[in-house]
Amino acid sequence: MDKAGAAFDKGLVKRLWVFVAPHQKWLWKGLGLLMLVSACRLTMPWLIKLAIDQHLSIGDLSGYYPLLMAFAVVASIDALLRRSQQLAVETGGQNALLDLRLALFRHLQELPAAYFDRTPTGRLIGRVTTDVEALQELFSSGVVTILGDLIFLIATLVILFSLHFKLALVAILVVPVLLALTMLIRLRVRTAYVSMRAKLSEMNGFLHERLSGMSVVQMFSREEETMVSYAEINHDVRGAQLKTVWWETCLSTTVELLSSFTVAIILWYGGGLVAENWQQGGIRGGLTLGVLFAFIDYMQKFFQPLNELSLKYTVMQNAMTAARRIFDLLDEAERLPETENPQNPGEVVGEIRFEKVTFGYDPKNPVLKNVSFSVAPGEKVALVGATGAGKTTVLKLLTRLYDPSHGRITLDGIDLRDYEVRDLRKRIGLVPQDVFLFEGDILENIRLGNVEVSEEKAIAAATRLHLDQLVNRFPGGWHEPVRERGRNLSAGEKQLISFARVLAASPRVLVLDEATSNVDSHTEHILQEAVHDIMQGRTSLAIAHRLSTVRDADRILVFHQGELAEQGTHDQLIAEGGLYACLVVLQYSET
Repeated sequence: MDKAGAAFDKGLVKRLWVFVAPHQKWLWKGLGLLMLVSACRLTMPWLIKLAIDQHLSIGDLSGYYPLLMAFAVVASIDALLRRSQQLAVETGGQNALLDLRLALFRHLQELPAAYFDRTPTGRLIGRVTTDVEALQELFSSGVVTILGDLIFLIATLVILFSLHFKLALVAILVVPVLLALTMLIRLRVRTAYVSMRAKLSEMNGFLHERLSGMSVVQMFSREEETMVSYAEINHDVRGAQLKTVWWETCLSTTVELLSSFTVAIILWYGGGLVAENWQQGGIRGGLTLGVLFAFIDYMQKFFQPLNELSLKYTVMQNAMTAARRIFDLLDEAERLPETENPQNPGEVVGEIRFEKVTFGYDPKNPVLKNVSFSVAPGEKVALVGATGAGKTTVLKLLTRLYDPSHGRITLDGIDLRDYEVRDLRKRIGLVPQDVFLFEGDILENIRLGNVEVSEEKAIAAATRLHLDQLVNRFPGGWHEPVRERGRNLSAGEKQLISFARVLAASPRVLVLDEATSNVDSHTEHILQEAVHDIMQGRTSLAIAHRLSTVRDADRILVFHQGELAEQGTHDQLIAEGGLYACLVVLQYSET
């Protein structure tokens, strides 16, 4: 559970200002308008005071109606200024938050795969959503309004003491008590709020997991048990919500009580002074009925920002905590090192070399151990071995999702680390085993926003894979919407789209991670024909378990416990009777 931090951190404010500065004109405009709003709010009680003392109390209405008109004009101006002020502050704040969200997402895209391996996705989403929302509250009701409230309170006190010094002293007696009680209750509210957010996060996590696995829940008849667990979590959420409501109502009733008590004190003490003034025939400097009314009105206006300042203290506290988490993410310096002078050899031939490569996701437990092999331009190589042997890791290193701990990998004789990462990945096409589709249409999922791949080129690539037969069944054709993660498509159809992505990009090197393992026999036959066509003239590395995929390879690399155990053609390895021959026998015995 997060603990409440400081309500103001100079270092964090400086860093936030970097995002606010380009849009500061809106905040200054909002502050200026807020000053005018405060002036209107302070003017209206004064006009009423004049109307009472100079006209109503003596029965002289000669100048009453101009004051009435002036009051109506000031009230109208106040309403318009409030709207403009809120709009200005929100515009500046939202523009700053837009820049911050973009900076966060840009930074996330620059982080290496290793960072995402060890960081929960939910935490990262929270930084871009929940934490940014906390800063949104700061911009909308934070610094600008806090400054405006402070100026309004000071101006109100100046007016009160100028009207009647003794009555002003009596009126503010309750203020220290109010401040102490408000801060005490606000701390309780803050604690209850943090607890509530934790319970809500637990409930959301439970819902996400159970909805994603609803088929498993139903298949094993766990509906009743799941309902009981959900009810228990909901009970805790309700209790946390009611606790925050309880403390909030305590605060509001306390403020109302003390506000009413202050009015009672003003009426008691000020009413006595007014009566004394009347008895003495309205002596000069005595308290008038108009001044008494102004005191009550000003004090009621005084209590509102005084109460809100405690609320904004909590807002500032939450915002500083959120900002600290956001900048911790932005300060994450882990990167794949980029060379200052990247090499660009032009057209890639496709020669690949692994030279004594060692790598482990955990450096203490290497997945690949001193692996060396080479792939000639245009050669088709299959990678086989048991699960966990290191095959997929080879492909991740080749696409430079990770860098080897020792040794080096070259493409056309150039170390992969000497390429610009973006340029390297354009030259290598990867077809993963688990295809990820984005919301959009089929054509968008093939192009992936690549301006170098026109719609015509994407459609031509997909047609070579017979994807047009699938598309013709959909009302939208190539623009048929794809649901979340491609739920309206079969595994084979998604795999076809993945192949079309690579074919449309026309890379010189192909990398296939068991790309036909999740498809039916008919789709596999289509893919095998397409793969055979695509591989012609291209260097290809394919992880394969099915013999139908392996037999077409020019050479087979057999991995065992992170080491390259054997290599050769299918017939050569069978004849040797080693590890590969055993894998083939096992596969045949299973089928």
